[in-house]
Amino acid sequence: MATHKQALKRHRQSLRARSRNRGIKTHVKNVIKDVNKAIESKDKEQANRELKRANSILDKAASKGVIHWRKATRTMSRLNKAVNKLDQ
Repeated sequence: MATHKQALKRHRQSLRARSRNRGIKTHVKNVIKDVNKAIESKDKEQANRELKRANSILDKAASKGVIHWRKATRTMSRLNKAVNKLDQ
């Protein structure tokens, strides 16, 4: 473990960032599960509400750099495609 003042501060910062990022990632996973649950129950209105919420949370996570922006876009696209299949 480094004993320089700057290294100690950087370590504290990385611990706080890790904690924040883990919370955001968990939130993203849970919101995706909610959309999938609504899709499985074939509830179009609920799926659309959850999809809108998921898109917002994925965008926010991507803008903060917690997940890559392409992963966020890909996930939103797949969820959107699955919700749209409920019409058929």
